[in-house]
Amino acid sequence: MSRKLLPVSITAAVMGGTAIAEVPNVAVDITPVHSLVARVMQGVGTPDLIVQPGASPHEYNLRPSEAAALQEADIVFWIGEDLTPWMEGAIGTLAEGATVTSLLETDGTVLLDFREGALFEAHDHGHDAHADEEHVDHDDHGDEHAHDDHAKEKKHGDHDHDEHAEKHEDGDDHAEGKDHGHEDEHDHDEHAEHEDHDDHHHGAHDPHAWLSPANAGNWLNVIAAQLSAADPDNAGAYFANAASAREEMEALTVEVAGMLQPVQGGSFIVFHDAYQYFEDEFGLPASGAISIGDASDPSPARIAEIQARIKEEGITCVLAEPQFNPDLVETVLDGTEASTGVIDPLGAELEPGADLYPQVIRNMAKTLSDCL
Repeated sequence: MSRKLLPVSITAAVMGGTAIAEVPNVAVDITPVHSLVARVMQGVGTPDLIVQPGASPHEYNLRPSEAAALQEADIVFWIGEDLTPWMEGAIGTLAEGATVTSLLETDGTVLLDFREGALFEAHDHGHDAHADEEHVDHDDHGDEHAHDDHAKEKKHGDHDHDEHAEKHEDGDDHAEGKDHGHEDEHDHDEHAEHEDHDDHHHGAHDPHAWLSPANAGNWLNVIAAQLSAADPDNAGAYFANAASAREEMEALTVEVAGMLQPVQGGSFIVFHDAYQYFEDEFGLPASGAISIGDASDPSPARIAEIQARIKEEGITCVLAEPQFNPDLVETVLDGTEASTGVIDPLGAELEPGADLYPQVIRNMAKTLSDCL
């Protein structure tokens, strides 16, 4: 299949010379991953963002411009179907000729299992050197940020679209230009809590892996390698950007650890269980989650369970999220002395681009520091 390339004239120092290259069209699922790709492509090209800021990635209807971006893509980077199950069908239908990378399936990615229940048990977040060292230029970073036995599996390989095509026969529906389909995310009261749990968890692992700066640093290498394979003339620029970004990621990790050091030992409740990668990396575990997932309301029994823990353990902070029902947080806070803050794992209020990812992590640390 012939792919249309976007001609861009650039001047870049590549292997000591000047290169005029055709830059591949790149599509990316969510804003934090888009930020990482934009950082690696900085000075060379700009990736297209599929899921717009403020929308839930779990349920989304593509606009015509987003469908076109997938259709014209030479490369697609996405977290994977555990986060955006609808997108597999869209990729298979619209981007069948593209090189597709599911970041959850790449070597060196630390994956954590889902936590069960409303209340989380405290556990040791120790680290060991298990990160895969096959990625280019990553030998000096893998051991530093490797995690413990929560990393149950590291998968890799090309994404096979045909294997799941029959499961997503409605993939074309995403390209009809409908408004974002996240207004009805809380219309699930008729389901039992266990059923909601099964519906929301599409795979064995928690997909919010971008909230680990160690994972993000590893993905920078993956992104640079894929871009360089498609665009070898600009390989020097991609790998130089990735190397600089990894240094920035290490500095960000030190900065955030310093921000959170004064509140170590503090206890907090999150709106939904999306933050354990961040918690694990910085040794600040949540005590529980109000909602099973961001697509379902909690049962009265679950709310009562959370309220009891807040009172019994003197939990001081309950965190809301910008796109979800604030009344639920108010209900949980009723009768307690806990304060609240808004934590944003996707950067809903930030401008998409290369600077978004570090700001998401920094803002999360500031919210926790202010709330605890």
